[in-house]
Formats: sequence, C-alpha cells, structure tokens
Amino acid sequence: MINFDKNNLVNDPSPYLQQHKNNPVNWQLWSSETLELAKKESKPILLSIGYASCHWCHVMAHESFEDNETAQLMNKHFTNIKVDREERPDLDFVFQSSFQLFNQSGGGWPLTMFLDENGVPFMGGTYFPKTSNAGIPSFKEVLKKVSEAYQEQKTNIINQKDIIIKNLDLKKNPVSKQDLEPIIDSSINYLDPIKGGYKGTPKFPTFNLFETLLYFYNKTHNKKYLDPVSLLVKQITSKGIYDHVEGGISRYTIDEDWTIPHFEKMLYDNTQFILLLSKYCKINKESYFREKLEQTIEFLNKEFLNKDNLLGSAYDADSDGEEGKYYVYQYNEIKDIEDINIFFEIDKKGNWEGKIILVEKKKPPKKIIDKLLILRRKKKKPFFDDKTQLDLNCLWISSLIAAHEILPEKNYLNLAEEFFTKIEFKFLNNCIQHSYSKDQVFLEDYAFLINLLNDLSDKTMKFKYKSLAKKICEEAIENFYIDEKNIFQKNKKNTNDIFFKPIDIGDNTIPNGNAIMLINLVRLGMMEEAKKLAISLNGYLNIYKNHMMTSIRALDFFNDVESGKNCNELGCKIDD
Repeated sequence: MINFDKNNLVNDPSPYLQQHKNNPVNWQLWSSETLELAKKESKPILLSIGYASCHWCHVMAHESFEDNETAQLMNKHFTNIKVDREERPDLDFVFQSSFQLFNQSGGGWPLTMFLDENGVPFMGGTYFPKTSNAGIPSFKEVLKKVSEAYQEQKTNIINQKDIIIKNLDLKKNPVSKQDLEPIIDSSINYLDPIKGGYKGTPKFPTFNLFETLLYFYNKTHNKKYLDPVSLLVKQITSKGIYDHVEGGISRYTIDEDWTIPHFEKMLYDNTQFILLLSKYCKINKESYFREKLEQTIEFLNKEFLNKDNLLGSAYDADSDGEEGKYYVYQYNEIKDIEDINIFFEIDKKGNWEGKIILVEKKKPPKKIIDKLLILRRKKKKPFFDDKTQLDLNCLWISSLIAAHEILPEKNYLNLAEEFFTKIEFKFLNNCIQHSYSKDQVFLEDYAFLINLLNDLSDKTMKFKYKSLAKKICEEAIENFYIDEKNIFQKNKKNTNDIFFKPIDIGDNTIPNGNAIMLINLVRLGMMEEAKKLAISLNGYLNIYKNHMMTSIRALDFFNDVESGKNCNELGCKIDD
C-alpha cells in the first residue's frame, strides 16, 4: 500500500525522478493507483514532466519544488505527479499536445499541467517563476488560482473531457497520393539563407527537415535542396553549438549565429548529427567534415558509455550550479596558448557573459586542443543521465553504420555489430522494452530497432538481421497498429492509464515512428501493409505537412518503390 502523504520517488531508477526524491513535495509516480487516489480525494492533479539534463527544470525545482511554502500549497490542494519524459514519451506527447491546444503555442520543459481528478487536463504552462516576472504570475499565485477555479467550476471542468478528446484527435483528408516535392519546396521558404536553419531564434538543427532535403538532392541533384544542408553543416561544425574540444553538439543556440548554446548534450541530437554528416560527407569530401564526424563518434563512444555498455541519454548544461561552466573559458585561462587567436575567435571581453565560447576560424592543431582539454578537465563535469533508451541506442548504431562508409578505416560496422549484441542481451532476450520498465515500450523503439536491423542486413549481407527485422515488424503491427485508422499508435494498444490514445504523425526530437515504419515496411518488401499506411499518412499530410518532414521522405520512397524503381535505404534516383 502506497503512503501518499510522502514523496514516493525514492525507489524509481530514473535519474530525473531521483533528482526530486528529497523535495518536500509529496511526489507520486504516474500509475493507476495514483490516479485512483486523486479521484477518491476529489483533488486536481499537478503533473510535472521534465528530464534530468533540462536546465529550466532545475531552475523551477530549486525555486519552487525545494521551497517548503510552495510544497505545502501543492500538497494541500493537489495530487502531485512527477514524470520523466524519456521514460514515458507517450505521456509527454499527450500532455504537450494538450498544452498546445490550450495555449495555441509550442510547449517545452518543464511541462506543468493541471488535470482533473480523472486525469484529463484542463490548463497548463511550462516554467513558472518563484516571483511574478514580465507578466508571468508566480508559481504560488498559479497554484492558488487553479485550486480555487477547480473547486468553483469542478463539474464544468470534468464535463470538458469529450471536447478535449475531440480537439486532440488528428484530422485527416481523404487523399491517397499527392505531389510531394512542392511541399518540401515550400519548407525552404522558412529557412534562413544567411545564417542557416530556420529563420529567427532559438536555432535548432531540426535534422528531420535537412535529412529530407538531402534525400531529395540525392534523388534530383537539384542544388536548391543541397544548399541549405551545406550551410547548416558548415555553421554547426564551426560555431559555438559544436564542442571543438571534445566533439558533439549542444541542443540549440539562443542566438541566430549558432554561437551561444544551451549547453546540454543530448544523445538524440548527436546521433542524428552523425547520420546527416555521414550522408553529407558522401557529397562533400572535405577532410574537415570527416574529422568532425570522427570526433563526435569517438566522443559519444567514450563519454556516453554507461553501465550497460550502451549509451546513456544526455549531459546536463550545468555544473557546480552554473550553466555552461564546463565548456566556456576565461580569457586569462587561454590567452597564453600559442597561436590560439589564429584558430579561434578570442575576444578579451568574451562573447557570452564575459566568458569565451569557442568559435572556430580554422581547424586547430592537436596541441591546442590538448591544452584546452587539460584546462577543461580541471572543472567538474556536468551531470550525466546514464539511462539506456532502446530507440536512441538503435539510432546510434545506425549512425555508426552510416559513418562506416565515410571512415571505413575505423571499422565502425564492426563496432555497430558489437553494440547490437549488447542490444540483444539487454532488450531482446525476454521482452522488448524502452528503458527501465518492462511494462513500457513505444512505437519508436520498434521502428528504430527494425530500421537498424535493415541497415545491418544491407551492409553485412547477413540474412539473420533481415529475418529478425521481419519478425519484430510483425510484432509491432500486432501491438501498435490500429486497423480502423491504418496507423500505428504511439504506445501499445492495451495501454489503459491515459485518457487519450496517442497517435503521433509529427517529427519531434527524433523522426516520427509512423514515418520510419513506412520505410521499414518498404525495405522488408511488405508493400500491402506499406500501402495502407502510406494512404493514411497522405491524409494527415494534407493538414499537418509542416510537422511531417520524415513522412514526406518516407512517402516519396514508397511511391518510387511501388512504381518499380531501383531503390536502397538512401532513396531512389529519377533516372533509375
């Protein structure tokens, strides 16, 4: 029997939840039992979703969740639930979608949602400050107002459930096939032709779009698709978003010049960076890009390795309570390094809060990097979220396979097979699972596992990988495919702890699972199943096209294979 009058996060293995186990808030895990308690006590639910390396999650925790007065308000008026978005991406998807419905804007983390006693959301926000600031009310003000509103309007709030579900349901137009290139062409209009990436700030690499642009370049050889990719790659590899000392990229930059990063390093960003850079290096043979590719791979293979001998999830932006401290330099630290001004933009005043974020002018020699690394290693490393996620580790192995073609002397294909053996041991001996919980697995886990097996089969010519891919694909269809909608659900069809069945057709931090499944079905020769999914995605594409870049690539691939063209995992050429 759970004691709901205390914080119950202590036994959950999630690094994020462990960060909150000593909060004075009576945090609960998301479970049927917790939801039943909220219903019994007729209390609204305060749902807080984040992840271990999230900077603003830490800020809100220090300001509010560690504050006794705030905790008392939360404990008195709410059933408080804490969720790691990387453990439960289905919950994160549903409640991010709810946030966007309520606020008509994009969400983010920390996600702060208020649910009725049945677990249905009725309002929400992201970060709330401790004190009112720039028109944003303080978190304590929000807590009081939400509690009062719920008590006064509880019946009306609870009765909104059907309306909310109706608005969350995806819309579809009955279009079975359409011209895809104009859609991808229109997306180019949103790109920054000078700085690269999307126009404005913050600057995210948005790999889903650029991999799709590269796909169409490989197909058509039209430079309008290649030029934005070239600009993005050059900006990322030379500017502050890239770690020139150890390798790898940060999540995004807050400026349009790609100089000032949000310093957290995510596995999902870096694997996709490796994939894009590998494909780009097949076109641009400059050694500079090959060296950045190798440096990033070696960084992940060394610094992201966890107790499972697989890769963990992320590095925090902060160390010693200060954002970026590990990665930046003081002028006096580095001014005496010989010739450093030749290779990096060094200003005595710094380029961020009086400190220096390294921006490359030209590739520095190893002796300079070694000196910078020695200085860095004197500092405390950021916190490492060592959680193993199946989908991201599959992406990592696929990125190694792609890089092998560019750097065959490194034998990354052999390394990929070694990592897959570890995947087999941890995830395939009993049941496929996403991370810690044997009860949780998601479409993306299956999608990227099948994709990986297809990659291994194509590159090693070993039939066992293709055979296993087909077996797991059939299992995915059984567990996730909704026949009446001809689409895959994000979580298992028998999941019953969410008020809404999530169907995700848009790219987010990683490519969309339905799009990857379409590619998988085609590569496995399961064209009948692929055709049904393609028709469904075309229907959604008509409405949600700006969020479906991977689906555009997948649909084009399907169309070409269906028409009899000679294709591989990179796509199909027009003249085939």
